[in-house]
Amino acid sequence: MRALTCIPGRTGTLAVAEMTPPAPGDGELLVDGLAVGVCGTDREIAAAEYGTAPPGEQRLVLGHESLGRVRQPAGSFAAGDLVVGVVRRPDPVPCGACAHGEFDMCRNGRYTERGIKGLHGFASQQWVVEADYAVPIPAALERVGVLLEPTTVVAKAWEQVDRIGSRAWYEPERVLVTGAGPIGLLAAMIGVQRGLDVHVLDRVTDGPKPTLVADLGATYHATSVSEVAQSFTPDVVIEATGASAVVIDAIAATGSYGITCLTGVSSAGRRVQVDVGAANREIVLENDVVVGSVNANLSHYRSGVEALSRADLAWLERLITRRVPLERATEAFEPHDGDVKVVIDLQA
Repeated sequence: MRALTCIPGRTGTLAVAEMTPPAPGDGELLVDGLAVGVCGTDREIAAAEYGTAPPGEQRLVLGHESLGRVRQPAGSFAAGDLVVGVVRRPDPVPCGACAHGEFDMCRNGRYTERGIKGLHGFASQQWVVEADYAVPIPAALERVGVLLEPTTVVAKAWEQVDRIGSRAWYEPERVLVTGAGPIGLLAAMIGVQRGLDVHVLDRVTDGPKPTLVADLGATYHATSVSEVAQSFTPDVVIEATGASAVVIDAIAATGSYGITCLTGVSSAGRRVQVDVGAANREIVLENDVVVGSVNANLSHYRSGVEALSRADLAWLERLITRRVPLERATEAFEPHDGDVKVVIDLQA
């Protein structure tokens, strides 16, 4: 069985390697891997920035954006069902959040994650997953089901916005999404599904992103956050770039009772000058909120399936701008102009 692997902490180790096929245990599905998406996290692990192999092993099978077909069923699943594997597992203690099924909010950091931290991922021709951590995918989503995991990230982000907004009367109308990568575009998609006036900001002026935004019925901007904020005041900002300057500008862009949800992970060491006093004054006097959001639990996977099922399938397919066969999987880690989402075909 072939799998895309690397040695965490060592550069230049990304490779397609032969692995022993997995054997399912009690309550586990054996799944034929169909596809995995490649994101910034995968690239950072391959660049030796972080990542942890399973205990006692040197290599880590990558891939946390999964899609597969059940070969050997368990639980309520049947052979042939399409499934996605949940990424995170609760910590073994468990903390209070993990004990309540909110392992995305783990308090002590002892969680594990498929393809990232302590567990093999899904970038292999076969994989196993506990039935309780497998999410069924409608057959109609076979071509785009690999987008579920990033969709769960923004489903959670929108849930956080709702929870914060509900502390007082709340009827948001306008949302600004910063970044038109997969996370930003999927966040915009859900915003449109909610009937909001959606604006998306990115720095490119050509390629597929402006058209993808326009075809959602949203407005695309290729200027700065501050320039966009002069034309309208967002009630909500979903920040999906992680760029330090954009993050600071996004926090300042909202109107009174504004909510900024940060989903992009910033690189350390980049400094920008901030008037902390002015920022604090604005946040306090306007009842603003800035919240970080990462990962997802089972409820967000269910919400993500619903969002994808309501979306235009042709539009979702256009998010996947490159499909690379497993034998050439390392090419998926090389950026190309016009890339939005790059997917590895595990059966090619």
